[in-house]
Amino acid sequence: MATIPKVTLRKRVVSGAKESLYLDFYPAIRDPFTMRMTRRESLGIYIYAKPKNEMEWEFNQEMIMKGEVIRGLRVQSLINEEFGFLDKNKKKADFLSYFKMKAQKKDQKWMKVYLHFHKFVNGKCSFGDVTVELCNKFRDYLLNAHHLKRKNQKISQNSAAGYFSTFRALLKIAYKEKFFRENLNDFLESIDTTDVKIEYLTLEEVKKLVEIPCKIPVLKEASLFSCLTGLRISDILNLEWKNIVPASEGGYCLRLRTEKTETETTLPISDEALKLCGERSEGKVFKGLKRFMVYQPLKHWVQDAGITKHITFHCFRHTFATLQIALGTDIYTVSKMLTHKNVSTTQIYSDLVNAKKRESANKISLK
Repeated sequence: MATIPKVTLRKRVVSGAKESLYLDFYPAIRDPFTMRMTRRESLGIYIYAKPKNEMEWEFNQEMIMKGEVIRGLRVQSLINEEFGFLDKNKKKADFLSYFKMKAQKKDQKWMKVYLHFHKFVNGKCSFGDVTVELCNKFRDYLLNAHHLKRKNQKISQNSAAGYFSTFRALLKIAYKEKFFRENLNDFLESIDTTDVKIEYLTLEEVKKLVEIPCKIPVLKEASLFSCLTGLRISDILNLEWKNIVPASEGGYCLRLRTEKTETETTLPISDEALKLCGERSEGKVFKGLKRFMVYQPLKHWVQDAGITKHITFHCFRHTFATLQIALGTDIYTVSKMLTHKNVSTTQIYSDLVNAKKRESANKISLK
């Protein structure tokens, strides 16, 4: 059984003929927030080192009595393994460093939110600074913020909603790790999203992209691979040959952990998709693929194919989903292929396909 540390009230001489009261823990206790061992807790109580009269002597006795009361409370807290009295150390901890550490373990979106928050607080923020008021001010900031690189362009409301959702996810993690005494999310409202048009390619348009050369061959291969698998750009950038393994039922499948949802999944891939990967080797599958390629180079390639739609790399994921549903794949299977946590998320693609069916039915008219 663990030994309860002994807590002793001690005095330390300070300048100005005063003494400071502090608590001495033996053996040392570990601060559960900083993980550092500590022997002392300053009480912020000062007494006269050499009282000159009865009034100063009585003052000292009263302060020492208060110190003893605090000492008793600390003993009780240690017995109950409650470390709330160390909150002052926790509140001084660097929230920005904590945010950055968590963001580096997540995806690019987390780093964007970190950079926006870093800008919002002017590069300085402790846990003690993070209040409901500060969080609401950051919410307002996001609703009016501009892109970090395209400074003349505001971020969309849906992006702001996503960023604030990510920030609230961080607050939840910090609360679970006991950096906050209460869940700040209970007092915060999310940012509403607006309906946006989901753009995707028809099968005929995908075939056009197959026929049209791209100035960056690896971009073309990765784009078509996304059309055939539904993988996000983040997962394609990280895809390695060790993730492509033989399937028990024949053919090959992908075994990977998706970056956005951190979901472990096994996905079958077609022979055509595998062929786009090229010759098997070591390391990354799509060697030389960089994120900047999915912007202007992708836009130019799509235009060269005569496609006037506003197509981003993520539209290839939409294309995979709508084509699968249009060709008869059930929505549950498509949901699993897209690694959606809820089938309701996939339902939007089914609605798109149904709208197209209605549109085609109305093309035949006897009038």
